[in-house]
Amino acid sequence: MKALRILLAPAALAALALLPLRAEEPPAAPALTPASLAAALAGDLKSHYNLEGDLDIQFSRPWTPPAAAATVDADWSVLVLDYPATPSSSMLVRCRIRCGHDTQEAQLVLRAALWRDAWVVRLPLTVGTVFDPSRLEVRRSDMLRDHDLVPASEGDRAYVFSRPVPVGRMLTWHDVARHPLVHKGDMVEVFAVDGMLLVRMKAVAMSSGAQGETVTVRNPDSRKEFTALVTDENRVKVQF
Repeated sequence: MKALRILLAPAALAALALLPLRAEEPPAAPALTPASLAAALAGDLKSHYNLEGDLDIQFSRPWTPPAAAATVDADWSVLVLDYPATPSSSMLVRCRIRCGHDTQEAQLVLRAALWRDAWVVRLPLTVGTVFDPSRLEVRRSDMLRDHDLVPASEGDRAYVFSRPVPVGRMLTWHDVARHPLVHKGDMVEVFAVDGMLLVRMKAVAMSSGAQGETVTVRNPDSRKEFTALVTDENRVKVQF
Protein backbone atom coordinates (compact mmCIF):
# COMPACT_ATOMS: atom_id res chain seq x y z
CA MET A 1 0.00 0.00 0.00
CA LYS A 2 2.84 2.32 0.84
CA ALA A 3 4.53 1.52 -2.48
CA LEU A 4 1.23 2.29 -4.30
CA ARG A 5 1.06 5.73 -2.64
CA ILE A 6 4.65 6.44 -3.71
CA LEU A 7 3.81 5.51 -7.31
CA LEU A 8 0.63 7.61 -7.37
CA ALA A 9 2.23 10.76 -5.89
CA PRO A 10 4.26 11.77 -9.02
CA ALA A 11 1.23 11.14 -11.22
CA ALA A 12 -0.95 13.31 -9.00
CA LEU A 13 1.60 16.11 -9.07
CA ALA A 14 1.83 15.90 -12.85
CA ALA A 15 -1.96 16.11 -13.12
CA LEU A 16 -2.05 19.18 -10.91
CA ALA A 17 0.61 20.87 -13.05
CA LEU A 18 -1.65 20.50 -16.10
CA LEU A 19 -4.61 22.21 -14.44
CA PRO A 20 -5.13 25.85 -15.57
CA LEU A 21 -4.19 28.47 -13.01
CA ARG A 22 -7.16 30.35 -11.62
CA ALA A 23 -6.76 34.10 -12.13
CA GLU A 24 -7.22 36.15 -9.01
CA GLU A 25 -10.46 38.08 -9.14
CA PRO A 26 -10.02 41.85 -8.97
CA PRO A 27 -11.39 43.48 -5.85
CA ALA A 28 -15.01 44.51 -6.17
CA ALA A 29 -15.62 48.19 -6.86
CA PRO A 30 -17.22 50.06 -3.96
CA ALA A 31 -20.96 50.53 -4.14
CA LEU A 32 -22.33 53.99 -4.89
CA THR A 33 -22.75 55.69 -1.53
CA PRO A 34 -22.25 59.28 -0.36
CA ALA A 35 -18.82 58.27 0.95
CA SER A 36 -17.69 56.58 -2.30
CA LEU A 37 -19.00 59.48 -4.42
CA ALA A 38 -17.16 61.98 -2.21
CA ALA A 39 -13.95 59.94 -2.57
CA ALA A 40 -14.34 59.82 -6.37
CA LEU A 41 -14.92 63.58 -6.53
CA ALA A 42 -11.88 64.17 -4.30
CA GLY A 43 -9.68 62.17 -6.67
CA ASP A 44 -11.05 64.00 -9.71
CA LEU A 45 -10.65 67.47 -8.19
CA LYS A 46 -7.16 66.70 -6.89
CA SER A 47 -6.08 65.60 -10.37
CA HIS A 48 -7.78 68.55 -12.13
CA TYR A 49 -6.14 71.18 -9.92
CA ASN A 50 -2.87 69.22 -9.55
CA LEU A 51 -3.07 69.45 -5.77
CA GLU A 52 -0.52 68.02 -3.33
CA GLY A 53 -1.72 66.53 -0.08
CA ASP A 54 -4.87 64.71 1.07
CA LEU A 55 -8.07 66.26 -0.28
CA ASP A 56 -11.09 65.55 1.95
CA ILE A 57 -14.55 66.17 0.47
CA GLN A 58 -17.82 66.37 2.40
CA PHE A 59 -21.33 67.25 1.19
CA SER A 60 -22.82 70.45 2.60
CA ARG A 61 -26.29 68.97 2.07
CA PRO A 62 -27.26 65.30 2.28
CA TRP A 63 -27.03 63.44 -1.03
CA THR A 64 -29.17 60.35 -1.67
CA PRO A 65 -27.96 57.69 -4.13
CA PRO A 66 -30.33 56.71 -6.96
CA ALA A 67 -32.47 53.61 -6.54
CA ALA A 68 -30.20 51.64 -8.90
CA ALA A 69 -27.39 51.91 -6.34
CA ALA A 70 -29.18 49.28 -4.24
CA THR A 71 -28.78 46.72 -7.03
CA VAL A 72 -26.04 44.20 -6.39
CA ASP A 73 -22.93 44.84 -8.53
CA ALA A 74 -24.43 48.00 -10.11
CA ASP A 75 -21.54 49.80 -11.79
CA TRP A 76 -21.38 53.58 -11.55
CA SER A 77 -19.28 56.58 -12.57
CA VAL A 78 -19.20 60.31 -12.04
CA LEU A 79 -18.20 62.99 -14.55
CA VAL A 80 -17.56 66.58 -13.43
CA LEU A 81 -19.14 68.96 -15.95
CA ASP A 82 -18.18 72.33 -14.43
CA TYR A 83 -15.19 73.03 -12.19
CA PRO A 84 -14.83 76.14 -10.01
CA ALA A 85 -12.14 78.55 -11.23
CA THR A 86 -9.97 77.75 -8.21
CA PRO A 87 -10.18 75.19 -5.40
CA SER A 88 -11.56 76.52 -2.11
CA SER A 89 -13.02 75.28 1.15
CA SER A 90 -16.54 75.62 -0.33
CA MET A 91 -17.17 74.66 -3.97
CA LEU A 92 -20.21 74.26 -6.22
CA VAL A 93 -19.65 71.38 -8.63
CA ARG A 94 -22.00 70.27 -11.41
CA CYS A 95 -21.58 66.63 -12.31
CA ARG A 96 -23.23 63.72 -14.11
CA ILE A 97 -23.70 60.53 -12.09
CA ARG A 98 -24.37 57.26 -13.89
CA CYS A 99 -25.45 54.19 -11.96
CA GLY A 100 -26.56 51.14 -13.92
CA HIS A 101 -29.11 52.40 -16.44
CA ASP A 102 -29.89 55.55 -14.45
CA THR A 103 -28.20 58.90 -15.16
CA GLN A 104 -28.69 62.09 -13.22
CA GLU A 105 -27.12 65.53 -13.23
CA ALA A 106 -26.56 67.17 -9.88
CA GLN A 107 -25.20 70.40 -8.47
CA LEU A 108 -23.33 69.55 -5.32
CA VAL A 109 -22.11 72.01 -2.71
CA LEU A 110 -18.88 70.59 -1.32
CA ARG A 111 -16.88 71.34 1.78
CA ALA A 112 -13.23 70.70 1.08
CA ALA A 113 -10.06 70.49 3.13
CA LEU A 114 -6.56 69.96 1.73
CA TRP A 115 -4.36 68.44 4.43
CA ARG A 116 -0.60 68.94 4.11
CA ASP A 117 2.37 69.27 6.43
CA ALA A 118 3.22 72.93 7.05
CA TRP A 119 5.88 74.74 9.09
CA VAL A 120 5.23 76.01 12.60
CA VAL A 121 7.76 78.11 14.53
CA ARG A 122 9.59 76.14 17.25
CA LEU A 123 12.40 78.57 18.16
CA PRO A 124 12.65 82.37 17.79
CA LEU A 125 13.50 83.54 14.27
CA THR A 126 16.12 86.13 13.40
CA VAL A 127 15.19 88.57 10.67
CA GLY A 128 17.44 88.39 7.62
CA THR A 129 18.95 84.98 8.37
CA VAL A 130 18.86 82.16 5.87
CA PHE A 131 15.87 79.81 6.15
CA ASP A 132 16.64 77.33 8.95
CA PRO A 133 14.35 74.25 9.27
CA SER A 134 15.93 73.40 12.66
CA ARG A 135 13.98 76.31 14.16
CA LEU A 136 10.71 74.91 12.83
CA GLU A 137 8.57 71.82 13.20
CA VAL A 138 5.81 70.25 11.15
CA ARG A 139 2.06 70.39 11.74
CA ARG A 140 -0.78 68.97 9.61
CA SER A 141 -2.86 71.87 8.32
CA ASP A 142 -5.74 72.64 5.97
CA MET A 143 -4.15 74.55 3.09
CA LEU A 144 -7.52 75.59 1.65
CA ARG A 145 -8.48 77.34 4.86
CA ASP A 146 -5.02 78.80 5.51
CA HIS A 147 -3.73 79.15 1.96
CA ASP A 148 -0.79 81.42 2.94
CA LEU A 149 0.95 78.73 4.98
CA VAL A 150 4.38 77.55 3.83
CA PRO A 151 4.24 73.78 3.11
CA ALA A 152 6.93 71.67 4.74
CA SER A 153 8.03 70.64 1.24
CA GLU A 154 9.06 74.27 0.61
CA GLY A 155 11.82 76.29 2.21
CA ASP A 156 15.57 76.11 1.66
CA ARG A 157 18.60 78.40 1.51
CA ALA A 158 16.97 80.31 -1.32
CA TYR A 159 14.80 82.02 1.36
CA VAL A 160 15.43 84.25 4.37
CA PHE A 161 13.19 85.07 7.33
CA SER A 162 11.78 88.52 6.62
CA ARG A 163 10.20 89.30 10.00
CA PRO A 164 10.03 87.93 13.56
CA VAL A 165 7.35 85.29 14.15
CA PRO A 166 6.15 84.23 17.64
CA VAL A 167 6.91 80.68 18.77
CA GLY A 168 3.97 78.39 18.09
CA ARG A 169 2.63 80.33 15.11
CA MET A 170 2.35 78.85 11.64
CA LEU A 171 4.86 80.17 9.12
CA THR A 172 3.30 82.03 6.17
CA TRP A 173 4.67 83.30 2.87
CA HIS A 174 4.57 86.80 4.38
CA ASP A 175 7.24 85.70 6.89
CA VAL A 176 9.83 84.66 4.29
CA ALA A 177 11.39 86.26 1.26
CA ARG A 178 13.63 85.08 -1.53
CA HIS A 179 17.28 85.33 -0.54
CA PRO A 180 18.85 87.98 -2.83
CA LEU A 181 22.01 86.72 -4.53
CA VAL A 182 22.58 90.05 -6.25
CA HIS A 183 22.41 93.35 -4.35
CA LYS A 184 21.87 96.78 -5.81
CA GLY A 185 25.16 98.65 -6.20
CA ASP A 186 27.37 95.55 -6.10
CA MET A 187 29.73 94.55 -8.89
CA VAL A 188 28.53 91.36 -10.58
CA GLU A 189 29.98 89.00 -13.15
CA VAL A 190 28.00 88.84 -16.38
CA PHE A 191 27.98 85.80 -18.66
CA ALA A 192 26.77 86.65 -22.16
CA VAL A 193 25.86 83.60 -24.22
CA ASP A 194 25.39 83.71 -27.98
CA GLY A 195 25.26 80.17 -29.40
CA MET A 196 28.67 78.62 -28.74
CA LEU A 197 30.19 82.01 -27.86
CA LEU A 198 30.63 82.85 -24.17
CA VAL A 199 31.64 86.37 -23.10
CA ARG A 200 32.41 87.45 -19.54
CA MET A 201 32.40 90.98 -18.23
CA LYS A 202 31.85 93.02 -15.07
CA ALA A 203 28.80 95.18 -14.47
CA VAL A 204 27.09 97.12 -11.67
CA ALA A 205 23.78 95.79 -10.36
CA MET A 206 21.08 98.48 -10.55
CA SER A 207 18.57 96.31 -8.65
CA SER A 208 18.55 93.35 -6.30
CA GLY A 209 17.30 89.88 -7.15
CA ALA A 210 17.12 86.24 -6.08
CA GLN A 211 18.00 83.19 -8.13
CA GLY A 212 15.87 83.00 -11.26
CA GLU A 213 14.82 86.65 -11.10
CA THR A 214 15.66 89.36 -13.64
CA VAL A 215 17.73 92.38 -12.61
CA THR A 216 19.05 95.48 -14.36
CA VAL A 217 22.82 95.85 -14.66
CA ARG A 218 25.00 98.66 -16.09
CA ASN A 219 28.19 98.42 -18.12
CA PRO A 220 30.63 100.66 -16.16
CA ASP A 221 32.48 101.67 -19.38
CA SER A 222 29.64 102.35 -21.83
CA ARG A 223 27.08 103.22 -19.11
CA LYS A 224 24.61 101.10 -21.07
CA GLU A 225 21.98 99.26 -19.01
CA PHE A 226 20.50 95.87 -19.82
CA THR A 227 18.59 93.09 -18.08
CA ALA A 228 20.08 89.77 -16.97
CA LEU A 229 19.01 86.61 -15.17
CA VAL A 230 20.39 85.91 -11.67
CA THR A 231 22.08 82.49 -11.65
CA ASP A 232 24.28 82.53 -8.52
CA GLU A 233 25.92 84.76 -5.90
CA ASN A 234 26.90 87.97 -7.78
CA ARG A 235 26.48 86.20 -11.13
CA VAL A 236 24.02 86.96 -13.90
CA LYS A 237 23.48 85.66 -17.42
CA VAL A 238 22.42 87.36 -20.64
CA GLN A 239 20.98 85.23 -23.41
CA PHE A 240 21.04 86.76 -26.88
